[in-house]
Amino acid sequence: MPLSTPADPGTPTGGRADSYDLVVVGAGPAGLAGAVAAAERGLSVALLDGDAQLGGQFYRHPAPGLGAAVPEALHHGWAAFDGLRRRWEAGGGSHLPHHHVWTVASERAATPGAGADGASWVVHAVTGPDGDGERPVAVRGRAVLLATGAAERQLPFPGWTLPGVIGAGGAQAMLKSGLVLPGGRVVVAGSGPLLLAVASSLVTAGARVPALVEASGYLGYARRPDVLAAGPGKLVEAAGHVTRLLGHGTRPYPRHAVVRAHGAERVEAVTVARLDDDWRPVPGTERRVPCDAVAVGHGLVPRIELATALGCATRRTVDGAVALVLDSAQRTSVPGLWSAGETAGVGGAPLAMAEGELAGTAIADRLRGAAVARPSARTRSLLRTRARLRAFADVMAAAHRPGDGWPAWLDDATEVCRCEEVTAGRIAEAVEGLGAGDARTVKLLTRAGMGWCQGRVCGPAVACLARRGGHGGGGGGGGRDRRGAEPLNPLPASPERRSPAVPVRLSTLAALQPDPDGD
Repeated sequence: MPLSTPADPGTPTGGRADSYDLVVVGAGPAGLAGAVAAAERGLSVALLDGDAQLGGQFYRHPAPGLGAAVPEALHHGWAAFDGLRRRWEAGGGSHLPHHHVWTVASERAATPGAGADGASWVVHAVTGPDGDGERPVAVRGRAVLLATGAAERQLPFPGWTLPGVIGAGGAQAMLKSGLVLPGGRVVVAGSGPLLLAVASSLVTAGARVPALVEASGYLGYARRPDVLAAGPGKLVEAAGHVTRLLGHGTRPYPRHAVVRAHGAERVEAVTVARLDDDWRPVPGTERRVPCDAVAVGHGLVPRIELATALGCATRRTVDGAVALVLDSAQRTSVPGLWSAGETAGVGGAPLAMAEGELAGTAIADRLRGAAVARPSARTRSLLRTRARLRAFADVMAAAHRPGDGWPAWLDDATEVCRCEEVTAGRIAEAVEGLGAGDARTVKLLTRAGMGWCQGRVCGPAVACLARRGGHGGGGGGGGRDRRGAEPLNPLPASPERRSPAVPVRLSTLAALQPDPDGD
């Protein structure tokens, strides 16, 4: 039996909140695995996600109405996800789709039914496909598991705002969920293992990928043969992608980058240049590649806005991103709050599932007051899996860590903040002419990061340029040469403790005010 009885999960509420033992934010591999583990151990569980279907970004799949005959064709490891989905559907948990969580608030031990850590939680969300539902929703839980995944890291370059230039993950999402190709001739560029999967999916679906442009190359993996040997499945998967791409005529460009996109109404070609060890373009190596679309991304970064707003401790990952500090049971530094998956560092779906199950099991034990003298055989197996996959993830992150010299791609006219149309030249002026020394001051002087995305796309680039004092010069013309400067982390950490995590209306905030009766 559940430890508490949930209210009707489909009823939007304002001042009142539906109540569960556990509220899971994010229905991707980690969140789904955690929800299943907790539900199968007797907890009442609410699983919230902004999308309509389970699976998150990794297992995004077409809506039933599209009539996809084989929805799993573009996925790796579909059977594992499908098994979790069936277990969840059989377990009686509450799936709350189209719920965009914008903040999480804690209530201390005075609250009846508080968790074992002396706190209960209220998870606030806006509803609807785009978060534009009529009324906000509040869901109460004795514990919260944050499985909010990751977002694409974007490093700007001249022309990246042209129609047809999209994120690599965005191209994959279009294909997986809408069965739509971004173009017929797609250049895939950036850095990280996602590029191989994206390019492979595109050629499988009928697109031509003339170039796979990887800024880092792959020699970094060779430095840890012991870790590679412990993960042969990853190597087999990568080899399959490479074989498929070569068979479709894709040309690989290791240690190269797209340094400019060309076109009038939309992208028509890109300039690809070889990079030095710091990711600066090597003069004289440029070549033009015709295309009608570009799928670009420089890895993934954890989405931890909800956690940092609550004061959770963070750490720097080996590729310069910011992730949560978690203990062996996936607990954050804030009592009653757990996290799993990419929030602890990007590592892929199998790692996320292992961490999610560990978290769900630990939460169930905690809320039931179970004394666990020794981990079960299943838990010990999961701990070994997590250690092995996390080590492999760290090797990947180190191999694809952005170089300090990437700002040399930029010129003064390059838009860094797309929402507010703030250029690299304006940021350089704020730093060098007006004395801005950090991203926050640059934001105040230029509006960089004040747009709809609130800096989630441009934030890392703005922070880097603020510390460098502009951009690195190089191939764009009019740049300011910083080659003699002290090396800087390419993506300085700036986990801002702020709410909301997604855009909300003022009426939503007003609805949080207590009514005169105190309900």
